Amino acid sequence: MAEVYVSTDIETDGFLPGENSMLSLGSAAYLPDGRLVGTWTANFETLPDGKVNPRTAQFWAGLPEAWAACRVSPRDPAEAIPDYAAWLRALPGRPVFVGYPVTFDFSFVAWYLARYAGDNPFGFSALDIKSFAMAVLGCEFRQTTKRHMPREWFAPDLPHTHVALDDALEQGALFLNLLRASRARGG
Repeated sequence: MAEVYVSTDIETDGFLPGENSMLSLGSAAYLPDGRLVGTWTANFETLPDGKVNPRTAQFWAGLPEAWAACRVSPRDPAEAIPDYAAWLRALPGRPVFVGYPVTFDFSFVAWYLARYAGDNPFGFSALDIKSFAMAVLGCEFRQTTKRHMPREWFAPDLPHTHVALDDALEQGALFLNLLRASRARGG
C-alpha cells in the first residue's frame, strides 16, 4: 500500500499535551506524486482541566485574527478526534505524519488520538521537514530554518497565517518541493 503524506499543523494554548489544549488541527493529505487527495480541519474545545501557558497567551495576543479563527465553532475533541482518525483510515494509502517541527505537532496529535480515538492511525510514522531539509541541504540542523531554505521551495500563494489548515497546506507545498529536490539529487 502506498504512503500518503499528511502535512499537519496545530495551534495550542501551551507546550504540553494533556496539560495544555490543542485548539485547532489542520491536515492536507498528498500522494507521493504531489496530488492533494483531501483535507481535514477542526477547532476544539479546551480540555476541562487544561491550563493556558502564559507565554503562549502572549503569542496569541499579537495575532488576534488567527486567535479568532481557531475559536470559531470549537468541537468537543471526544467527537471530533474519532472523525479525524476515520478520515486518516479512509485515505488511499498508509498515512505518514509530516510536520514542521514534527516533535511539537505530533506529540499533541498522538496524545489526542490515543485519548479520544483509542489508537493512532499514524503509528510512529512521523517525518520532520527540518530533518529532511538538513539531509537535502547538507547543513547543520540549526540551519534548517525557513530563511535558510531555497525560495523556490515555497509557494508564494500559500502564506503562513497561524490558521492550522492554511499552515498545513503551506508546509505541504514545502515538503513536496523538498521531496522533488531530494529526488532530483538522487536522494
